[in-house]
Amino acid sequence: MKALLMETYKKVIYTEVPDPVITGPHEVLVRVKAVSICGSDVHGFDGSTGRRKPPIIMGHEAAGELVALGTEVTGFQVGEGITFDSTIYCGHCFYCRNGQVNLCEHRVVLGVSCDEYRRHGAFAEYVVVPDHICYRLPPGLSYQEAALTEPVGVAAHALRITPVGLNETVAVVGAGLIGLLLIQILRTATVGKLIALDTDPARRKTALSSGADAALDPGDLGTQIRDFGRGVDRVFEAVGATASIKTAIAITRKGGSVTLIGNVSPSIELPLQSVVSRQISLLGSCAIAGEYPIALDLMARKRIDVGSLISKQAPLREGQIWLDKLYNREDNLLKVVLIPREE
Repeated sequence: MKALLMETYKKVIYTEVPDPVITGPHEVLVRVKAVSICGSDVHGFDGSTGRRKPPIIMGHEAAGELVALGTEVTGFQVGEGITFDSTIYCGHCFYCRNGQVNLCEHRVVLGVSCDEYRRHGAFAEYVVVPDHICYRLPPGLSYQEAALTEPVGVAAHALRITPVGLNETVAVVGAGLIGLLLIQILRTATVGKLIALDTDPARRKTALSSGADAALDPGDLGTQIRDFGRGVDRVFEAVGATASIKTAIAITRKGGSVTLIGNVSPSIELPLQSVVSRQISLLGSCAIAGEYPIALDLMARKRIDVGSLISKQAPLREGQIWLDKLYNREDNLLKVVLIPREE
């Protein structure tokens, strides 16, 4: 099959690789119809995260058609359209038994190679995954839209673990893809004023069209902070850098909470005294723990419009071009979806 193989950092090649083979009774073979480039793929592209060690086929946000089933797979049929979780969890450890599959002691992430494991992903014509991470596509949802189920699930999980109260003021710091999806999800919930913060004017504009009541430049907060009154009740931080986390903490009211979703930096500077003296709760949100059905339902019912956030659809063979553009922050791209086979 053809795949996009990262053979060295910052270099992927469109090349022939061995077809993946079902080796377990509960595995399925998927013909990938659409796969989107995740921010973690872009950040892993230069080796800075240590989670994409070459050679590796990246990609974990995908949807496709079932073409073969393991001998003990039930509930699915060849020819069905599916998507799948990015995390392969064991289902048996302490965390899995407690519904925290995202924290599985034996978790493996598709398209990741690190010190602990290497698992090729979905930047390819075919991929093999276990059936317990698969979800059937609802009618009317395209493969391109379904390839964004994973980031929708990430945003939904962050909201699910955050104690957002009725009519509370909520802010989202960072209007990248996850931040914009979160704004759309929050708009479906019963929240009060919804504020977006981003340094990019184009993304602030997109945040407003996604449902934010206001979109502010964090660099100008000195003149705008009075608009927050006593502060924001719940803040979601979707960048993962010192500056944006400081902004999130600064606008949070006493006794409020900040949910950290962004994961760009391995470590950051934390304004500890501000957090402690104002009794701010910090919550870390990791991946997805059962939110795929919610994400698929929201997309199928058009409560979330993921199509508007797809900046480009391109053939898989052009992967180097679009990874470069995303890495260099060109053209203000939000989400690029790659198509392995042009039919």
